[in-house]
Amino acid sequence: MFTLTQLTNFVAVAEELHFGRAAERLRMTQPPLSRQIQLLEHELKVRLFDRTNRSVRLTPAGRAFLVEARRLLQQADHAAMSVRQVSSGEAGSITLGFTAASAYATLGRLLEVARAALPDVGIVLREMVTRDQVRALAEGSLDLGLVRPPVTDPDLEERPADREALLAAIPDGHPLAEGDGPLPLAEFDGRPFIMYSPAEARYFHELVISLFRQAGVSPVYAQYLSQVHSILALVGCGWGVALVPAAASRLRYAGLTFRPVDVPGPGPVELSLTWRRSNDNPALAKLLRHLDAP
Repeated sequence: MFTLTQLTNFVAVAEELHFGRAAERLRMTQPPLSRQIQLLEHELKVRLFDRTNRSVRLTPAGRAFLVEARRLLQQADHAAMSVRQVSSGEAGSITLGFTAASAYATLGRLLEVARAALPDVGIVLREMVTRDQVRALAEGSLDLGLVRPPVTDPDLEERPADREALLAAIPDGHPLAEGDGPLPLAEFDGRPFIMYSPAEARYFHELVISLFRQAGVSPVYAQYLSQVHSILALVGCGWGVALVPAAASRLRYAGLTFRPVDVPGPGPVELSLTWRRSNDNPALAKLLRHLDAP
């Protein structure tokens, strides 16, 4: 099979139509250039040039092969450039996992950074609960995850990504919808409450349970759901009230009122950026550096 060097030599001769000038262009002597063209013709089993003492002309086969040779050399240059870009993190792809609630605010900010810093890197998005993201990160099918802490796998790196408040989601016209100040948790005692699933939404389930336990509050759990948008829909139907991350108020469900909640400490809802320590994706490393930048 012919080589890229032979193609380069052929294109030079085809464009110059003179072996001497082509040799000068290639910074080589004429005899080895002539030998390379002979080897190429032997490999292809066709004559590419008509040669006389006074002229060099392309044969019909040579003219057809010139088109293909240029295309192949261009593809080779593109492949080399693509490999260099991937190696430097300027190209390639990052598979990013996120929880449904993180999509309301944090995911958008992360994608803005990625788009500005790595315009030629493809971002593959996968909506997954934290448990599934941690598994996928460990297996290598996910590069980066937006997960709920804590991350206990020693092979995974974790960095705080966001912290936000909890809001009470209340149907319009409900007694708790009135008022402006933070709502005491005691107001939820004995009321129908839309609760997070202990399996699919473990982080939020344990967070809310912990807050109610500390406050000595016992709501009546009307339903258990895993997704915030489903919880809001059920609140809007009048099935109960709920506690949701502040970014969920951006969904703007009709018939809902959002009120701040009086809870210990600022921003109890945490989100972490997580990746496998041994991940060697250059694009991931470059994105993490940009996320570190002030």
